[in-house]
Amino acid sequence: MTQTSVKLTFEEYLTYNNGTDNRYELVDGELVMVPLPTGKHSDAIDLLAQVITSAIPQEQQGNWKVKRDVGVYVGVNPQTGKERSRTPDLTVLTSAQWAAIRADETKAAVTKTPPLLVVEIVSPGSKKTDYQTKEQEYKTIGVPEYWIVDLQNSKITVLQLVGNEYQASEFTGKQQIISQTFPNLLLTVQQFASL
Repeated sequence: MTQTSVKLTFEEYLTYNNGTDNRYELVDGELVMVPLPTGKHSDAIDLLAQVITSAIPQEQQGNWKVKRDVGVYVGVNPQTGKERSRTPDLTVLTSAQWAAIRADETKAAVTKTPPLLVVEIVSPGSKKTDYQTKEQEYKTIGVPEYWIVDLQNSKITVLQLVGNEYQASEFTGKQQIISQTFPNLLLTVQQFASL
């Protein structure tokens, strides 16, 4: 990830446009460019979006949205006092959250309330951020479920919020992924092997 020297508040970040299609996260008030995914990374996002969408409980079919490129406001860093916003690979939102985002087309698609699920696919340069920094950020704002998809190490870590802490479950090979948010999920790590 490439950090810029541009300093912004969260509100300025929501309307920032430098005339490019570059994607940025806001980290401690500074823009950090998020690189485009590799082909395998993109295919993994597609597979996850398809599987998660099909696992949405029947009673929630029209009410939950599986989205790419939707940011998540993760609050103020207590050490720096600066605001932060992340752009997960996939975000599952309620229809009310999506309606709030759609209500103002002049601002970037970022939810200020915790989504139902956040998925990050580990890139070589993002391992520490995905496993440590983002885990802490998502936990702090109360994201109920956070998945870390590690294609290099052929594993998926599902973190479920219990009280104020995440409980981690690691899945490999043909093990069925267990999700409280998606109890009907049919997914194994092995399904990513052919990507």
